[in-house]
Amino acid sequence: MSDTLLAQIPLIDMADQSRDPQAFAAALGASFERFGFAMVSGHGVPQQVIDRAWAQTKAFFDLPEEEKRSYFVAGGGGARGYTPFKTEIAKGATHVDLKEFWHIGRELPDGHRFSDSMSPNIWPARPEGFRETFLDLFAALDTAGDKLLSAIALHLGLASDWFDPAVKDGNSVLRLLHYPPVTEDAPNVRAGAHEDINLITLLLGAEEAGLELLDKQSGEWLPVKPPEGAMVVNVGDMLQRLTNHVLPSTTHRVVNPPVERRGHSRYSMPFFLHPAPDFLIKALPQCISDANPEREPPITAHDYLAQRLAEIGLTKK
Repeated sequence: MSDTLLAQIPLIDMADQSRDPQAFAAALGASFERFGFAMVSGHGVPQQVIDRAWAQTKAFFDLPEEEKRSYFVAGGGGARGYTPFKTEIAKGATHVDLKEFWHIGRELPDGHRFSDSMSPNIWPARPEGFRETFLDLFAALDTAGDKLLSAIALHLGLASDWFDPAVKDGNSVLRLLHYPPVTEDAPNVRAGAHEDINLITLLLGAEEAGLELLDKQSGEWLPVKPPEGAMVVNVGDMLQRLTNHVLPSTTHRVVNPPVERRGHSRYSMPFFLHPAPDFLIKALPQCISDANPEREPPITAHDYLAQRLAEIGLTKK
């Protein structure tokens, strides 16, 4: 990251949240309002869990193609398990993304009321320890996400626990991403310009260059490369809709690396924090005004997700 960009998007330490919740909420909210993105350190996700997860991610994607494809669920919308290379496409894009990925969701007990709308997890036979590692990482990111939502609630003038019932048993997804090496003349970006669907995204793995956000004020693409150990957090479309665009869901992409780096893979692990399927996404009253009238009608999280998955090619319309 350039010094100029780091000056524009300040690094926010979550350790400050316990000392001064309001100040932390104000800093996070200001970064979101300006960029739709924030850089966050002190997030509490144990480094040893992250290190295990990187090793497991690389080991899985190194498996033979036939073995990986055995975990692909046709017609499943990529909800769980493996999604092959060149499957997903950004809304409105002409080229498919140059990536393959694996999805892990929330573990629900038998007979849970959301069992019909939240698929059970799929676990590969290899590498050993995969399930344990990613259940640990999912739980740690879930906890960090809850703390960030608490700060967002305070920034919006809500009670700090306002999001708790909304995300309890939420349909959150941990995505393990592999962008394979690309040819020197590859015309595509690794992931086309898009916005995320969910409330917020917590991203591990942005330290490898490639992630860029579209600055709405300047119209320029800005590189997003946090300091080592920090994570990138961005607003998703569900939170944008809930806040009537007060907190914007910013367009971002993953570009091909410089020619000298095109022989290298890129890995990342975004955690897409979703509300429960029956949560009603309706603009908050304090985010509606004469200058900013309500922009979109209410919709449940489940119905909105279904619309968006069809748009990006993971399900059929």
